[in-house]
Amino acid sequence: MPVRNGSAEWKGKIREGGGTVSFGSGENAYQGSYGFGSRFEEATGTNPEELIGAAHAACFSMALSGNLGRAGFDPEVIQTQAAVHVEKVDGSWTITKVHLETQARVPGMDEQEFQEQAKAAKKNCPVSRALAGVAVDLTARLIS
Repeated sequence: MPVRNGSAEWKGKIREGGGTVSFGSGENAYQGSYGFGSRFEEATGTNPEELIGAAHAACFSMALSGNLGRAGFDPEVIQTQAAVHVEKVDGSWTITKVHLETQARVPGMDEQEFQEQAKAAKKNCPVSRALAGVAVDLTARLIS
């Protein structure tokens, strides 16, 4: 498996400064700004927690698609959101929880099988495994 890269640059003091994050290449490259305001307040820009959320949602969706395919089902669409919770723990900002919320249209699948496949995807996707020290919960809904 290839190594994947992301980068960041920060300039200045924590509150007044700012930075850029980037990842990807070619047409699909992403570069965005981040700062204290976009991380801990409501300013525009991105932040590390949003990027973790996007990565987790993407990883989970792909893992669920793979599980469904191996179980003999062809998903039409899987939509996932990841809410990353950040709180102060012992005086330090800490990611304390990720809530995955997914819905999928999977012709011919019953609810119980879908729930089992979704739980397995949550447990086994690489980003979930990387976040093993964080509580990850899941709401999964099969749509028709």
